[in-house]
Amino acid sequence: MTRPSLYRALTLVVMVCVMLAGALPVLALDKDRQDRAIAAAQKAVEYLKTKQGADGSWSPQPGPAITALVVRGLLMSPGFNAKDQSISLGVAYILSKARPDGGIHGGILENYNTAISLSALALVRDHPGVPEKIKAAQDYLRNLQWAGQADPAGKPIDESHPFYGGAGYGREGRPDMSNTQIMLEGLADSGMDCKDPAFQRAMVFISRCQGSSTNKMYGARIANDGGFIYATSQGKDKIGTLESKAGEVKMEDGTTRLATYGSMTYAGFKSYLYAQLPRDDSRVVEAFGWIQHNYTLDENPGLPRAENKNMQGYYYYLLTFSRALDAWGQQTIKLSNGSERDWAADLIDKLTATQNPDGSWTNKADRWMEGDPTLTTAYALIAIEHALR
Repeated sequence: MTRPSLYRALTLVVMVCVMLAGALPVLALDKDRQDRAIAAAQKAVEYLKTKQGADGSWSPQPGPAITALVVRGLLMSPGFNAKDQSISLGVAYILSKARPDGGIHGGILENYNTAISLSALALVRDHPGVPEKIKAAQDYLRNLQWAGQADPAGKPIDESHPFYGGAGYGREGRPDMSNTQIMLEGLADSGMDCKDPAFQRAMVFISRCQGSSTNKMYGARIANDGGFIYATSQGKDKIGTLESKAGEVKMEDGTTRLATYGSMTYAGFKSYLYAQLPRDDSRVVEAFGWIQHNYTLDENPGLPRAENKNMQGYYYYLLTFSRALDAWGQQTIKLSNGSERDWAADLIDKLTATQNPDGSWTNKADRWMEGDPTLTTAYALIAIEHALR
C-alpha cells in the first residue's frame, strides 16, 4: 500500500529538505503487519466519521486544530480525497476560522491552531481560495515567531534573548518546543523552503532546548544526553528559567540538571531534519544518540513514572516519533545495546494492540487534551499512515 499520490506530491518539498541526497528508499513491511495496519486505519476512519459535528468540525473547543488533524488523517488514508463529504465539510469549517491577518483560529492558541490547520490545507491546495489562505497563514506564523519584537517586559528580542526563534501559543506568554516544532511542521508541510529565515531562527531556539555540547547558553543546565526539554523560560515572568516536563535528574558528578524526554526530543530531531541540518551536525548526532539510548513505544520516555506521568502526551509522542523517523528515512534503528529495531513494525504492533473495539484510541493519562478520543485517534491514524509504505 502506498500513500495517496496527492500526499506524496505535497510532501516532496519536505523530503527534499530532509534527505541529503538521493531518493527516499522504499521500505517494506511484512504482509501481516501491513494488513493489520490497514484494518486499524479503516476502523479509525469509520470511528472518526461518526464523531463529526453538523458544522463539519471535530472537537472544536480549542479551535480548528483537532478538525485539521482529522482531515489530515483522512486525506492520508487510501480512498479519500477533497471531494469526500466529511472532508469537504471539515475543510469548510477550517476555512471559516481564517482571519484577515492570516491566522486560522477561534481566538485562542493562535500558533497551535494556525500551524495544524496549515498542514491540513496543504493537502487540499487545489480547493478554491486555499492557496491564498496558505500564503496568509505562513506569513502569520512568521509574524508570531519571537524575533525582533519586545518581550513582555519590553526588552528587545535579539539573538541573545531566551525567546529568540521560538513560537508559543500566541503573542502572550513565552515560546516552547512543542509550538515551535508545530510551526515548522506547518511551514514545511505547506511547501516553505527550508532555507527560509523562519527555519533558521527556529534552529536557535530549538538548539537552546537541547542537552548538547554545542548549547553554549543553557547546556550546563540540561542533562547532557542529546535530548530536549520543553522551554527556555517558565513564563513571561520567568524568562531564562528553563522548564522540563520531566523534572530534574542527578548527574554522575553529583550536580542536578533538567531531564530530557521523548516527545520533545523527537520534535527537536524532526525539526533539525526539516531545516536540512547535515546528518553529521553534532546536534543531529546527539539527538539521534538519545533516540538510540531511549528507544521505546511503551511510554513517553523520560517523564516520571510516578502517578502514571510517563503516559502523559503518549499519543502525541507516537505521532512525533512516526513523523521524525519517517523523515529520517531508515527502516531500522541500531540501538545503543547493539540490537536493531524496525520502528514502523514496532509502531504498528503497538497501535493495533491498543486500539479499542470501536476503532478509537484513548489515553487514561488525561493531559494535553488526550482525554479526548477524537484527538488521540487522529494522532494514531496519522502515525499509522507514516508507518505504512
